[in-house]
Amino acid sequence: MSFFKPSSEPSSNKFIARLQALIWILIYGGLLTLVLGLSVQRTSDPIGWSMVVGGALVAALGVVLIYVRSKLKTGP
Repeated sequence: MSFFKPSSEPSSNKFIARLQALIWILIYGGLLTLVLGLSVQRTSDPIGWSMVVGGALVAALGVVLIYVRSKLKTGP
């Protein structure tokens, strides 16, 4: 069983690897920013909320990219 799924329309394996790295950076970075925003919110409410919203948007972008990655077709 291979890691990449076979398909008739290949994409670059290097592109897929970079996309997967970007996905996890966005998800973990967004969640870290969200949690730090909750902590900062105790001292500065506007900055904390902006960090929470920004982190949530970045993490959501990572989840959307997981869906995009699942629809990409890779070569052998």
